[in-house]
Amino acid sequence: MKPGVPMNPSRRLFLKSAAAAGVAGAAFNPWLQLNALADASSGASGYKALVCVFLHGGNDGNNLLLPYEPDEYALYSQARGVLGLARERVLPVAPTNTAGRRFALHPSFTRLQGLFDGGQAAVLANVGPLVVPTTKVDYQRGLVALPANLFSHADQQAAWQTDSFSASLKGGWGGRLLERLVDGGAAHRGYACVSLSGGALWGAGDGTLQPYRVPVSGAFGFEGYTPDSQDALSYALDSLVRQTRSDPFEAAWLQSLGRSMDNQRVLTQALGGASAPASIPANTELGQQLAMVAKLIQARDTMGLQRQCFFCSIGGFDTHGADQLTTQRDKFAEIDAAVAGFHAALQGMGLQDQVTLFTASDFGRTLVSNGQGSDHGWGSHHLVVGGAVNGGQVLGRFPSHVIGGADDIGGGNWVPTMALDQFGADLGRWFGAGDSALDEIFPRRAQFDAGLGLMKA
Repeated sequence: MKPGVPMNPSRRLFLKSAAAAGVAGAAFNPWLQLNALADASSGASGYKALVCVFLHGGNDGNNLLLPYEPDEYALYSQARGVLGLARERVLPVAPTNTAGRRFALHPSFTRLQGLFDGGQAAVLANVGPLVVPTTKVDYQRGLVALPANLFSHADQQAAWQTDSFSASLKGGWGGRLLERLVDGGAAHRGYACVSLSGGALWGAGDGTLQPYRVPVSGAFGFEGYTPDSQDALSYALDSLVRQTRSDPFEAAWLQSLGRSMDNQRVLTQALGGASAPASIPANTELGQQLAMVAKLIQARDTMGLQRQCFFCSIGGFDTHGADQLTTQRDKFAEIDAAVAGFHAALQGMGLQDQVTLFTASDFGRTLVSNGQGSDHGWGSHHLVVGGAVNGGQVLGRFPSHVIGGADDIGGGNWVPTMALDQFGADLGRWFGAGDSALDEIFPRRAQFDAGLGLMKA
């Protein structure tokens, strides 16, 4: 084919098929600059990774962490109604920071209970997106700015992942961290954030970084293409990307195709010596994602990166009228096995202190049931797991379960008492960000109390 020749229909069909085969998405974005293939390391010292497990649909955190003291449990049980968990079935925990006040985890979290008791996991109480510190009275009287479109799935997923309420603050907070901690000239910088679950706002930077999408199967790029092989398909593709084109779109497409093939070469080589840990279930959606994260972490030396973020997610948490008790029982069991298995895999690699995993979701849900499920809420409770976590603690202020009380804006809908800025800044500081970087990443953090004590020094 000669340079500058217009594309005929058969070529368009090839391009369409090629995009479907794996060039689409991040690898097909001609503005996504994946750097030269050479060993280099970031400016941050020592490998560290953050893993976000997003629970799509709005998880009801009221059954993730619940009160265990008899008088508090009675309030919980009365308000929850048909969604209440029996006190004799829940898993009691005795946090080291609550002066003897006991709480409980969902019955499905048997392994996570062990991690909590062993100081390897903590729970964040009533966390959510806030523009400024907000009370029930502030909310009811419209005295303060609020996150846009509260209780909307799409808007609150974006709020959790970006912690941005201004057009001037770009990207997700995970990506903004990486922009400042991974050298601009680092080889394989484009793999600093990896999504195992499609697009991920959380990992998008405010500069050039975008999440690189990796399938759990490990089948990268073109099916049937083997880098540097002489078989017909591989030879044809290698020859195609070496062509020059005068048409700007064709040239950009070939450049993107070449980067996609380079990505396939790099990742195939990097993962060649990595194996899926036996401790992580291979038959669940989250297990498969975390198994691939573990393999990518095994390949960290080949990638030459000192900081990485990984995004995983599972759905099914939009429990308006669903059988919420059954749904959460099964979903929480999947989380319990996958997260505990992932932590065990990190222990096997000696990296349990260098990787921190946390859960996030669209929003919380009301304590009061609507029959079988619960309605959209605001603040919720979330897990943080890792050897660097100040584990065995319930951090933040657990809401009063008095319906209509000081924390409730309707039906047990909690106004968050912990902002994402506080949670994210604690993780960011552990990740290696200094005060000036944290001020750029979380520009509202000075309005909230600093230092949750989430991470070990």
